[in-house]
Amino acid sequence: VPLQQQVGFTDSVHICRKKKKAKEKAQILEQIVSSKKQEEEKKRGLDKRTPAQVAYEKMQEKRQMERILKKASKTHKQRVEDFNRHLDTLTEHYDIPKVSWTK
Repeated sequence: VPLQQQVGFTDSVHICRKKKKAKEKAQILEQIVSSKKQEEEKKRGLDKRTPAQVAYEKMQEKRQMERILKKASKTHKQRVEDFNRHLDTLTEHYDIPKVSWTK
């Protein structure tokens, strides 16, 4: 007796689950789209922020984009080289002392 029949699974139940997943994905996508539309409508509506607050948020976004572009511009190899250069400039006070098991 196959395991699916022992547990009580049938082909129709399995097919229904796939349909539910597809419906759930469609509903989630609709919710995301509708929430984005609502956010846009709110932005177009009453904006109760002061001009200083608006300017502050714009500058924050600009700085964040600059940081992202700066991090994305370096390759992993370049980051490792920069990090090694930084470690070379540090003092060796915190290095682990050499341990010898033969002495």
